[in-house]
Amino acid sequence: MRRGWKMALSGGLRCCRRVLSWVPVLVIVLVVLWSYYAYVFELCLVTVLSPAEKVVYLILYHAIFVFFTWTYWKSIFTLPQQPNQKFHLSYTDKERYENEERPEVQKQMLVDMAKKLPVYTRTGSGAVRFCDRCHLIKPDRCHHCSVCAMCVLKMDHHCPWVNNCIGFSNYKFFLQFLAYSVLYCLYIATTVFSYFIKYWRGELPSVRSKFHVLFLLFVACMFFVSLVILFGYHCWLVSRNKTTLEAFCTPVFTNGPEKNGFNLGFIKNIQQVFGDKKKFWLIPIGSSPGDGHSFPMRSRNESQDPLLANEEPWEDNEDDNRDYPEGSSSLAVETEA
Repeated sequence: MRRGWKMALSGGLRCCRRVLSWVPVLVIVLVVLWSYYAYVFELCLVTVLSPAEKVVYLILYHAIFVFFTWTYWKSIFTLPQQPNQKFHLSYTDKERYENEERPEVQKQMLVDMAKKLPVYTRTGSGAVRFCDRCHLIKPDRCHHCSVCAMCVLKMDHHCPWVNNCIGFSNYKFFLQFLAYSVLYCLYIATTVFSYFIKYWRGELPSVRSKFHVLFLLFVACMFFVSLVILFGYHCWLVSRNKTTLEAFCTPVFTNGPEKNGFNLGFIKNIQQVFGDKKKFWLIPIGSSPGDGHSFPMRSRNESQDPLLANEEPWEDNEDDNRDYPEGSSSLAVETEA
C-alpha cells in the first residue's frame, strides 16, 4: 500500500515537473504575442500616420517575424537525436557487465566493445565513456541529459526557454532562432525609437498607444542586450567547432585531452553546423552533415592540412562525468551521466 502511494506521488511529481517546464516557453510566447499587438496595432496602425511608412514597417516586420517564430518552433519541437542501436549493449553484454563485480574487468569489457565502434573520446581517467542509465557506449560528443532522461547526440545544453535539449538535431535551428531574435529586437527598437522621442517631447497625444510604445522599446532593448551576448558566445563556439559542454570540459581523446580536437578551420567549422550549401544557411531546414554519431577530427586532418597544427593545445583536463547545473540558455548545461 505504502509502495503504491510512493509510486503515485512520484508520478504526480513528474507530471508537475513536465507542466512547469513549459512555463518559460509560455512566458516567451506571451511576450511575443504582446509585442506583435503593440507593434502592429498600437504603433503601425494607430501611431504611424504616413501610409507608405505603415506599409514598409509592416512588410519588414512580418518578414522577420515569420523567420523568428519558425526557428523558435523548430527549436522547441525538433526532438533530440539519440544514439542508434549499435551503441547500446546487447542483452547478453548487459547481463555480463552488471553481474561482473570487478571494476577493472568491467572497464576492459567496455574497451573490447568500443573497438567495434567509431569512438575516439574518453573520460578524464581514460576509460570508455559509458552511460549506466541508457546502457550504451557514448558516441563522441554525446552526453546524457538528466532533464530529457536520455543520451543526446552532440549535446550542447538543455535550454529551459525552448524546453528542449539542444544538440545535433536542432543546434542549427537554435542558432537561427538567436540570430532572428536579435534581428527582431533590433528592428523593433530602431523603428520605435523615433516615436518614443516624439511621445517624450509631447509631440504626439498622450493616448493608450504611448504606453505600449514606451514598453515596447524598453523590452526590445532589454532582450537585445542579453540575446546579442548569447548569440555572440555561440558564434564563437561555432567558429571553434565546440559545444557549450566542450567549452566547460575539455574533450579527452585516446591520446589525451585536446581543446581543439574537432577544430577543422573557420569555414569547415561553420559547415559542420550549417552544411556546405549556403542557400540553406538562413532557412530552418536540416542541413548539418553526418549522422551525429561520428565527426571529423583535427588529428585526422593535420596530415592533409599542416596549417591546422599551428593551433595551441589546451592543457587543462576535466573528468567526463562531471555534473553540470541547469541554468539559463546562455550557460544552461545539464547533468551528464
